[in-house]
Amino acid sequence: MSEKPWGGRFESPTNEFVEAFNASIDVDARMYGEDIAGSRAHARMLHKQKILSDEDLKSILSGLDQVFNEIEDGDFTFKIALEDVHMNIESRLTALIGDAGKRLHTARSRNDQVATDTRLYLRGRTDTMVDHLRQLQSVLVVLAKQHAATIMPGFTHLQTAQPVTLGHHLLAYVEMFERDAERFLDARRRMNQSPLGSAALAGTTFPIDRHMTAAELGFDGPTRNSLDAVSDRDFIMELLAAASICAVHLSRLAEELILWMSAQFHFIDLPDAFCTGSSIMPQKKNPDMPELVRGKTGRIIGGLVAMLTTVKGLPLAYNKDMQEDKVAIFDAFDNLQGSLRVFADMLPGMKVNKQTLHAAASSGFATATDLADALVRAGVPFRDAHEIVGKSVAHCIKSNIELHQMDSASCEQIDPRLKSDMVAALSVEACVAARNHVGGTAPEQVIAQVVFWQQRLENSHA
Repeated sequence: MSEKPWGGRFESPTNEFVEAFNASIDVDARMYGEDIAGSRAHARMLHKQKILSDEDLKSILSGLDQVFNEIEDGDFTFKIALEDVHMNIESRLTALIGDAGKRLHTARSRNDQVATDTRLYLRGRTDTMVDHLRQLQSVLVVLAKQHAATIMPGFTHLQTAQPVTLGHHLLAYVEMFERDAERFLDARRRMNQSPLGSAALAGTTFPIDRHMTAAELGFDGPTRNSLDAVSDRDFIMELLAAASICAVHLSRLAEELILWMSAQFHFIDLPDAFCTGSSIMPQKKNPDMPELVRGKTGRIIGGLVAMLTTVKGLPLAYNKDMQEDKVAIFDAFDNLQGSLRVFADMLPGMKVNKQTLHAAASSGFATATDLADALVRAGVPFRDAHEIVGKSVAHCIKSNIELHQMDSASCEQIDPRLKSDMVAALSVEACVAARNHVGGTAPEQVIAQVVFWQQRLENSHA
């Protein structure tokens, strides 16, 4: 029991299986940098408040530096018997510097310590996540510029709807990922309060300076309620929600890439380096990376559901159930970050089959709405125009032709108000160019949005 900092209360050792089941070191060891940073700040504050002596502070800071270097160099052995990263570091520190190491935990608890470490760690990971989102956005903006005038079919219900440009389509995802970045940054702002000094749940009797430790660790300030500070996991739920929504956006893009790469669509081809083959069918080139990203979305959403379910029945303040929080958020962040990276690396090498896209946009009656608009401009009420074009489409299906191939006799037979010059003008290029307004798919508007995003993304890195 000598290794257990709480062992004084107990007369017999922990069951071997329980010891392993109880430990979280396999998950939280990654927070060693944050744990040591928090301990440095706490030690300096205790010294300033005359709770630690000059000699103790010097020993603690020197010892923490040595522990950090040992971990960095791979010379540190994490022990399951010590349960978590906090106790492993404290135990090693005490072994190095003696009683001074035992004094470090004055005026704090593992409850406020883990809450602080987790916020510090996730704050850094959130910043990295936003950087990965910006990288993917930048890739999509470059592609949008290249394909500002590349015409493709736009879909609703996965049925051909109206012609759009590929650049416009890709910029839709840039918008989604921008909202994702904003959600992460918004959650980061709320997360950036320091729990350190809340101790186990009620604060401490020592004259601590929580503003000092909050400032040193880059927090906006200390939390205002000690009970809430040690038991709050809202910030993890928020980040998991943001990660889940972002993963859903990635999954939608993945689904389109998978469809577009199929022989039935043949819109694109993804780089060989991001695809695999079949063990039995030599002709296969499988879009495994988009499929993996699509699959990981369920895993990330599962983390959110797990966290919501874990916290929903917990009384204040800390409960051991909360140990599961890091399993969910670390896994979600690891997989989302990997998904963002693989897309940012893969998409620049995507080959676009422009002729196939154009042919697909030119079939399926994608210009039907524009024909209805032409009738409206000629004075036909919209509902009448809608019916006229519907009859025209039915005629074309029977005749196996497209709308622009209808002759004057066919137009007259369907409705005298339908003129052959209206159908003759139905090119996909004209239809796309006509949507020249803010938010429209016209190449001119796509370029304007590209310029906007180039400036915005450049400023986000400044």
